[in-house]
Amino acid sequence: MRKTRQKRTAEGRAERRQDFIRSLCFLFPSLAGVAVFFIVPFGVVVYYSLIDGVGSRNFVFLDNFTRLLHNSAFLTASKNTLRFSAVAVPLAVILAIVLALMLEARIPLKSQFRTFFLSPMMVPVASVVLIWQVLFNYNGTINEFLMLFGAERIDWLQSDHCQWVVLILFLWKNLGYNMILFMAGLSNIPKDLLEVADVEGASEAYKFFAIKLRYLSPTVLFVTILSLINSFKVFREVYLLTGDYPYEELYMLQHFMNNTFRSLDYQKLSAAAVIMAVVMVVLIALLFKIEDWFGKDVEG
Repeated sequence: MRKTRQKRTAEGRAERRQDFIRSLCFLFPSLAGVAVFFIVPFGVVVYYSLIDGVGSRNFVFLDNFTRLLHNSAFLTASKNTLRFSAVAVPLAVILAIVLALMLEARIPLKSQFRTFFLSPMMVPVASVVLIWQVLFNYNGTINEFLMLFGAERIDWLQSDHCQWVVLILFLWKNLGYNMILFMAGLSNIPKDLLEVADVEGASEAYKFFAIKLRYLSPTVLFVTILSLINSFKVFREVYLLTGDYPYEELYMLQHFMNNTFRSLDYQKLSAAAVIMAVVMVVLIALLFKIEDWFGKDVEG
């Protein structure tokens, strides 16, 4: 009896070992791809950020980061990027929730309303930028309209209003996708909870904050992270609008990295990339912590 039990235990271990080996074989292509295209390159970036040059390769520890934090171009780009994200991300989340709630209700012209916000998803970035150039050029449509009321022309992309122009572009491009995600989240909220709240005479505000927003917390987290990443990638639109060296308010971190790469200053570029990665990880970890606290009493 004892030998039989030991035999079964050994067979069970062998079977689990074989399952583990099979799993690794299936996972190997994905793990290899992640390692080759993400982990190894990031390790190389970290290594470059800690040496004084590709040729000499002397280990200088944090000297590159110290010099970077005293670089005026990097500080300007960081300030502009963080300021833009601090405004764009909350607006992208809040306005998307509002639009999703509006489309959940019975409003006239619902399909046209939805199409207006979904159309940017089907339009190439270059085409959207061309529209914005027509609208916000010095001799563009917006200035022609303002002149009808006696206002003077504004060079929108070379003035203190430039970030608002890009903000409108960012929101128009991203609200549609965010809105769809929130509509999907709203459809998954248990209807019986909302019916009980209606029977109890709960107000719409109470139902939203106490029920809907609680169940939407995972979607809010996902949309916030997605919008945060997209706000850091707004360089593409700004570059097409203004080129390598835009007005100071539009000089983003990606401009700094792109120009640094052209000058082959790999140490400065690598240090900036590491700092940006650390900031993103900290922000996303903080968002996960807030979501975990806010939605902890919602049943899965």
